[in-house]
Amino acid sequence: MSTTFTLDGATRLQQEIRKSRFLAQAAPVDDADAALAHVARVSASDATHNCWAYRIGANYRFSDDGEPGGSAGRPILAAIEGQGLDRVVVVVTRWFGGIKLGVGGLVRAYGGCAAECLRLAAKRELVERARVVIHCDYAAAATLYAKLRDFDAARHAEAASADGAELHIDLPTSRVAELRTYVRDLTRGRGTVDSPT
Repeated sequence: MSTTFTLDGATRLQQEIRKSRFLAQAAPVDDADAALAHVARVSASDATHNCWAYRIGANYRFSDDGEPGGSAGRPILAAIEGQGLDRVVVVVTRWFGGIKLGVGGLVRAYGGCAAECLRLAAKRELVERARVVIHCDYAAAATLYAKLRDFDAARHAEAASADGAELHIDLPTSRVAELRTYVRDLTRGRGTVDSPT
């Protein structure tokens, strides 16, 4: 399985290309709503064009924002994909400087500005995470709370019943089998780790 990366935080890069000013602003995002919110937040109302693209897993979108079709949004998306990034949005804003670049020049300008912005950005590995539900007695639950950090796990919810505790946990997918073994050993086979329904 190949390692996938996203950005470690928001980043920006400005370039001047044949008297036009280009500003790339990129950010990590978890879903399409967050990507579109970033586009709305950083788009400049005084700019000639605010072109953008995002990729989140298999989902992607892009916009040329009035530039010739395929000359801006798709090259920005290609910059994201070319660097093997996921869960990323990039907006490249252009202030026209009086010299027309032609379609090829626009492709190079938008794609190049986005690619350089992403190349210079700090990145972090994307770790696939899973949600599980642990059923156990109360004594085991107290021990589990203390052990969550060792599994890089986060508690999301819990419920209590006459039978014991129900803990909703988020952790790296690669650690689920290890957690199952730990819960089984801790509870002498009485506790379970299940996927939520």
